[in-house]
Amino acid sequence: MTTTTPTTGRPVPLSKTTQWSADPVPAEPSIGELVQAASTHFSTLLRGEIELAKTEVTASAKKGIKGAVFFGAAAVVALFSLVFLLISLAEGLVALGVWRWLAYLIVWFMLIVIAGVSVFIGMRAVKKVSKPERTIETIKDSKQLLQRGPVY
Repeated sequence: MTTTTPTTGRPVPLSKTTQWSADPVPAEPSIGELVQAASTHFSTLLRGEIELAKTEVTASAKKGIKGAVFFGAAAVVALFSLVFLLISLAEGLVALGVWRWLAYLIVWFMLIVIAGVSVFIGMRAVKKVSKPERTIETIKDSKQLLQRGPVY
């Protein structure tokens, strides 16, 4: 069997004769093919979901970091403004007639008292912390199970 090419008009021999026949019923895929296709589709879906989650988490993390930076900046500004508040408090005592050195000493003593009370409250809170009893028990049980060896 030969055919002609449109550009040259020369006959070109065909290497193999193929016969086309209409298949009225498409062949059903085997169970193995179905499992393979399902596995491929599931894998693709899972990868897509993971990629979507990464994208969303990255965007949320960027927003969270930006918010944390602004909170940090606010904390620094508030800390610096505390110095001015304490100076104003001391100068207010001076305006009431207290000697300047004594006014600043009173403000310093007030800060020491606040720090001492904070340490006392912190120590009481730390003493209330208990050890993780249930975790210790489960670790002991696991250790005993591992020491027994395999059961046949």
